[in-house]
Amino acid sequence: MHRRTLVLSSVAALLAPRPAPTAPLTRGLLIRGGQDRHSRRVMLAGRNPTDRKLSTADSDGALFMLEHHLMGKGGPARHVHHAQDEWFYAVAGSFVMEVGDERFQLDAGDFVFAPRRVPHVWACVSDAPGTILIGVHPALTFERFIERLGELTSPAPAELGALFAEHGMAVVGPPLEVP
Repeated sequence: MHRRTLVLSSVAALLAPRPAPTAPLTRGLLIRGGQDRHSRRVMLAGRNPTDRKLSTADSDGALFMLEHHLMGKGGPARHVHHAQDEWFYAVAGSFVMEVGDERFQLDAGDFVFAPRRVPHVWACVSDAPGTILIGVHPALTFERFIERLGELTSPAPAELGALFAEHGMAVVGPPLEVP
């Protein structure tokens, strides 16, 4: 990636307006298993059911959490968040994660942290469907990124790259190869 593109997308992510809370949370929030925070499950790329568990607005932009359900083998392209940390908690199934030069095997109950500005990639590798909980801090526009990704069924690489850049990230490599 060119330094100018990296700088411009980083600045855009930092300056992006944070959504105002629809109603400030002053008490606990319970989202049941199999439910989406907004009662509208997102289907990523037309096939991966995803529930928003904590909306960006719930935390005044500090945190966004989502859960990918019943994932088949595979995962996203290798990418980098310029201004966000991301963490992953395997709920069911097995996943492989690469963060920088390190490779991790995650089984149910395992956790991995991917710091901002460090390229990472992950994939479900189990024969049985996998479920993974993901948190992003600060949330910035990541929730909108997930919603926009849910509107696409078969995004072309250029379209996907533009979407990542618009939300302060960059695609830096292909998805993991999964047997």
